Amino acid sequence: MVIFREIPDVTTPREELETTWKPVTKLGKMVKEGKIRSLDEIFAITGRIPEWQIIDWLVPELRGHLIDVEIVQRQTDSGKRNAFRVMVAVGNMDGYIGVGIGKHAEQRMAILKAIHRAKKNLVPVLRGCGSWECRCGQPHSLPFKVEGKTASVRVIFYPGPRGLGLVAGDVAKILLRLAGIHDVWSQTFGNTRTHINFAQAVYDALANTYYLL
Repeated sequence: MVIFREIPDVTTPREELETTWKPVTKLGKMVKEGKIRSLDEIFAITGRIPEWQIIDWLVPELRGHLIDVEIVQRQTDSGKRNAFRVMVAVGNMDGYIGVGIGKHAEQRMAILKAIHRAKKNLVPVLRGCGSWECRCGQPHSLPFKVEGKTASVRVIFYPGPRGLGLVAGDVAKILLRLAGIHDVWSQTFGNTRTHINFAQAVYDALANTYYLL
């Protein structure tokens, strides 16, 4: 079962975080004390977000999208147990993207777990105008060709000129928009109908814009 829809109220209000969030890591304490004021400072130190509350504190304008919902089963001593497996993508529409998977017997809790994991998986996306047809210098596309792979799915993104739009599949379009990319060419290989693998491959490609520099 696939449901492409936006998730409202992805972030926790600052007023609520101030009373409920008790950081358990050094990085979390530095963020809440105001010693770190942006995600750029965090990624200059480390590429890992240890607490999802850090994202809510620094990126209150985060948006989320439901990518995939499936009912899965596991065998136990008492018989088969059903659970929901949910994939969620989050982004600030301005250079950051994350994806996460959550499992739970209740769909609402599975979505919540997926959102928290997506926030902890948030990565920066390097944007630019790498198309020889455009060269406007604005961050509307990608600065260069990037590739991502998960399982059998491989995706390649090429910089596109301004006004082209997103020449990609539905899942890729969701992640590209959340990352703040508006014009791109794409090429895919493998079983892209497996939406979780497709989304992970797109996420891998976008993360490579930053980590392969």
